[in-house]
Amino acid sequence: MSATFEPLGSSIPRPTLASAALPRRVRRVLEHLYALVSDEMSRQLEHMLGEFEQQLFKHADQARNAAAQATHLETLRTTRLNRTDLVPRFLALVESELTTIRDPSHVVETTDGLPAFQDMRLVDHGEIDEANLLRSIAARQESRANLPLLLLGQRFGVLAGAPAFDAERLPVGPYALGRILSEAAHALQISPEGRLHLYKVYDQHVMSGYAQLVETMNSLLARENVLPGLSFVPIRSRTGGQRDEPVPRRSEPVDPDAARQRPTTAWPGQSDAGNAGPALDEEAFGLLQQLLSARRDLMGKLRPGGNNDNTPRPTLTRDELTNALSTLQSLPLHKTPPRNLTDVRQTLLAQARQQRGEATFLSREDSDAFELLELFYNEIGRELRTDAAVSNLLSRLQVPLVRLALEDRGFFVRNEHPARQLLNAVAEAGAHWVPKDESDPHLNEQLRRAVDHVVDNYDGDAGVFESANRQLQDHLRGMARKAEVAERRHVEAARGKEKLVMAKRQAGEAIENIVQGQKLPKFVHTLLSQAWTDVLTLTLLRSGEDSEEWQRQLEATQAIVAANAAGQRGQVSNAMGEDIEAALTQVGYHVEDAGAITRQLVTGTAANDDAASRTELALKLKARTRLGSEEETAAPEQPPRNPQEQECWRHLRTLPFGTWFEFDIGETTEVVRRRLSWFSPVTDNALFVNQRGQRVAEQSLDSLARQMSAGHARIVTVEKSRLVDRAWSAVMGALGHLVGNNTPSPEVHA
Repeated sequence: MSATFEPLGSSIPRPTLASAALPRRVRRVLEHLYALVSDEMSRQLEHMLGEFEQQLFKHADQARNAAAQATHLETLRTTRLNRTDLVPRFLALVESELTTIRDPSHVVETTDGLPAFQDMRLVDHGEIDEANLLRSIAARQESRANLPLLLLGQRFGVLAGAPAFDAERLPVGPYALGRILSEAAHALQISPEGRLHLYKVYDQHVMSGYAQLVETMNSLLARENVLPGLSFVPIRSRTGGQRDEPVPRRSEPVDPDAARQRPTTAWPGQSDAGNAGPALDEEAFGLLQQLLSARRDLMGKLRPGGNNDNTPRPTLTRDELTNALSTLQSLPLHKTPPRNLTDVRQTLLAQARQQRGEATFLSREDSDAFELLELFYNEIGRELRTDAAVSNLLSRLQVPLVRLALEDRGFFVRNEHPARQLLNAVAEAGAHWVPKDESDPHLNEQLRRAVDHVVDNYDGDAGVFESANRQLQDHLRGMARKAEVAERRHVEAARGKEKLVMAKRQAGEAIENIVQGQKLPKFVHTLLSQAWTDVLTLTLLRSGEDSEEWQRQLEATQAIVAANAAGQRGQVSNAMGEDIEAALTQVGYHVEDAGAITRQLVTGTAANDDAASRTELALKLKARTRLGSEEETAAPEQPPRNPQEQECWRHLRTLPFGTWFEFDIGETTEVVRRRLSWFSPVTDNALFVNQRGQRVAEQSLDSLARQMSAGHARIVTVEKSRLVDRAWSAVMGALGHLVGNNTPSPEVHA
């Protein structure tokens, strides 16, 4: 006897959501969820089958004997014959699972211990292997997406009217999807060994994105008002003396390749990357010195006379260099700081020459620190606006940073070094993707204070950088909190607009369904599509479609249509007529206008009424601003998306809210960075804010996908989110390219 990962039974007829005995709202929410899951899974499963066929062909080509080759080729042939059956069967089973969330057998999990005798059966070894493999895949995905699955289970509990679902009972959980695949895979008619191979491809190419899919499902259910405020992201602790650490948004294993592609959602001054532990300063700096040494040798060979001068040269001692830098750092504010580190070096050497009476040089190690920092500064300068007011602050930081780099090698190899964080905050305030009109004078003042603190107080104590950075980071976190509050207001407003659009659309559809097949006077039809649509829209927004108020308004609509339909004699009661007039006044119509509209709707004589009165009423309706009319902006007709644009559009719908984008401005080389705060999978509308949380744009995901495909919009990934990290990567790349070094670049620890 064995507990197996059994496929779902196929003999039971599969119900659909359309025929399921579910409450209307629950069915609609599940239909939206199924549309999301089916769209994503069908694409991933097709990709899985293509990869499966390629691997079968590769295994057949590399087979060591004819029998193994024949087996792989036969599996390939059978798969190609039957592959079209797998995806529809898989999706039908997913839909069937969703329809049963309120079935007692699905909601209540049996915990009676041992199975009954009649439930016992012999299990084939191949079946055990399949069950174990699928269960291990599901368990691994449950571990990766533990917290999002917990939230999804809570939301499914609400939909089912039952306790929260655990991962094993979720209809779209990793275990259910494994069972569904197990049954659907029988449609391929391949051997158990072939199915095992298929499941491994499924793990690599389908379930690799499952954690993101769970988050997207949670977002969709939240937008459908299924526990919209539920969240698993805890509040960051701010205990005294400790540096705030952003809490990871997912509980996934560390995957360097995947992490480099994760979109960044952090506000300026925050970080999406956690601390990976202490950096190996000595080893990493040694690799940097190897790169610089190779670069120095190469540059020496390119100079006239080659690199044959090995004569010992007088060098400045570390104490002499430190004292000279200290003097240079203490220059009065009215004195212009050195433009770059070359000027700093030349100034120091010129002073030493005057004091010693002979040419003096820096030691190799000190020269390396100067050279690295100079390369670093040059790369940072490439990303600054030409008119950036922070350029002077960066220049003033040069000397203290040189002094720090001479003593603390961790500055070069640790991402989260306080001095690097301070440098990044100053640089990003003047980055080219921050428009000049969006610069923050208050932030610039805080940056000036932090730089002044370092310049005035640094004398070999790295704690000065840490204290200056701590105060600055506190300010940046305060700015982020304010931006989050401002962003939340704009998101709520956008969601309210979407609800209004959806309610108006639903109200229009309800009227069309009732009017369908009936011949109404043109003016009555106009009143229904305008004034009465506003009434139904407001009723939906206030009470919802399951309310008695909504049912009463639908009955009133039917009575209006019956009273005005050609060839019929309808009658509207006086009480209903009064309700209709009251409903019109609630949406903002004047009492006299509401009465006139009501008479046109309920008497059944609108076609024969006074033309002048109808004209006057029509003019009033045309001049009146309708409910939600400001949201009715007709989008220009666009050609169908090409495959690349369609792929971008699909990817956009999986992104987490808060993802940052960079947009090219016009035909210039200027770039602006914007945050995708929210988007609707129903209306396709997307909301963008700037770094202060201020609403700056709204556009459709279709438009954004076309911009991405054309290269005019890009997702800012975690790897490229911080300016100093990009600059440092560019330095390492330039060094490696110049010297042709094939050794791995020194790792920069987060």
